[in-house]
Amino acid sequence: MSSTPPARRRRLGLPRRAFSQVLLMQVAIAAGVAVLATGLFLAPLSKQLDHEAMRRALAIAQTTAQDPQIAAGVQNTPPTRNGPVQKEAERIRHATQAEYIVVLNRQWVRWSHPTPGEIGHRVSTDPSDALAGKSVMEIDKGTLGRSARGKVPLYDADHRIIGAVSVGIAYDSVRARLLSAIPGLLAYAGGALAVGALAAWLISRRVQRQTRDLAFSDISALLAEREAMLHGIREGVVALDRGGHIRLLNDEARRLLGIGDEAIGRSPDEALGEGRTTDVLTGRATGTDLLTVRGQRVLVANRMPTDDGGAVATLRDRTELEQLGRELDSTHGLIDALRAQDHEHANRMHTLLGLLELEMYDDAADFVGEVVGDHRVTAEQVTEKIHDPLLAALLVGKATVAAERGVALWVADRTRLPDRVIDPRSLVTVVGNLVDNALDAVAGTAHARVEVELRAEGRAIVLRVCDTGPGISAEQRELVFTEGWSTKKPPAHGKRGLGLSLVRRFAERQGGSATVGDADGGGAQFTVVLPEALTEPEPEPVLTPADEESR
Repeated sequence: MSSTPPARRRRLGLPRRAFSQVLLMQVAIAAGVAVLATGLFLAPLSKQLDHEAMRRALAIAQTTAQDPQIAAGVQNTPPTRNGPVQKEAERIRHATQAEYIVVLNRQWVRWSHPTPGEIGHRVSTDPSDALAGKSVMEIDKGTLGRSARGKVPLYDADHRIIGAVSVGIAYDSVRARLLSAIPGLLAYAGGALAVGALAAWLISRRVQRQTRDLAFSDISALLAEREAMLHGIREGVVALDRGGHIRLLNDEARRLLGIGDEAIGRSPDEALGEGRTTDVLTGRATGTDLLTVRGQRVLVANRMPTDDGGAVATLRDRTELEQLGRELDSTHGLIDALRAQDHEHANRMHTLLGLLELEMYDDAADFVGEVVGDHRVTAEQVTEKIHDPLLAALLVGKATVAAERGVALWVADRTRLPDRVIDPRSLVTVVGNLVDNALDAVAGTAHARVEVELRAEGRAIVLRVCDTGPGISAEQRELVFTEGWSTKKPPAHGKRGLGLSLVRRFAERQGGSATVGDADGGGAQFTVVLPEALTEPEPEPVLTPADEESR
């Protein structure tokens, strides 16, 4: 028994490639149209030829009936083979190439016929309409076979009907004319089919290049896989056509950008408005891993042009990573501060130990009181002016870090902030970013100083952070609020240039503003105004006389 497997029988059907299927279908359509057009042309042509033959027969019959010899012969001579009516009718028949000319009287008796033996006999078809004075055109079958006929009445000199004239055109001649027209018509149809097949081949070749010679089933599978991939990945994907309009958004892009299907077909400027995100999507901002802020989200964007003149942009959510990076920076700063405090604490302990060993007890007590009092005074100064616990704790911690970095952090005398902040966590972020930037700006300079002012004006909060650093030039005062712009080296976790952008975004969402100018003593002054950032103060209770007496 042979171990060779039987050959698989090839299944009949459409070819798999899109190019072959499109070519086959277009050629089939072109052939079908050519056949249909030929049939639609032949059908009226056949009717037209029949009508022309009947009109010709009727015209010959009318001409014959107008011959006075025909009418006189019917009236005055018997129906014979050599009679004047037969001779005249045959002369006209040969001259016009008609199949027959039959002249008959009112009793249906023939006076002429191509077959002389039929003369004197009654006709086989009913001539009543012609004998009634009507002209008749028809296709009918008689003794000579099928023919196109024309029948008219025969009048005498007094215009009385004395008989009828029937003329027939052989139907075979009509069919011969129709058949003779078919080769030429088929030639035109064949030429049209050839042109259609060539056009179909050219279109199919274009389809082959555009589909990369894939089968329709492969294209369908690729589309299904693309949809699953686009809506399943955790990156936002935005596709733009050659006109710069959005043609595709996956679910993650809708979430990150805060837009929906209404953005399809619109440009990024129309869908998103002005901003760095729009500049990245449109290609006005170039580069890789571009940082941008959309709402409260920090995004990393990349844009890649496509072969059709469009582009595909990918968006990654870096909000949590950026927050973790900032927390890591703060943790590093706190660790450095704690390390410095550890050294300072060791020095103080050594000093205290020396004082005790020298039995200088009063000096030791004064030294401990001074150290503890400095920290207590700093905390008390902050909490007396700022009643919100989160902001107070932030500034106390920042004061400790600033002291370890050789910077004096002061809370301005005008600072007054009640414990009515609507969103203290966001305000902590704003104050922390501005203070950190100020500390970085003055670190390592002589007489480094940072001053923070927080005060309430009605329901608004006004924040000012001043430093004694080099300041910011007028040309750069708007650039500092741009995503990704910074004068400092990037940290280990990523890029800088987001803190001030987030500050301005937060202020603008609250209906406020964030600006930068020159401080009075030199350096930079950042001012943030947050309207409607405080709740309404609770009304003071009205004391009754009884309450006054109880007091």
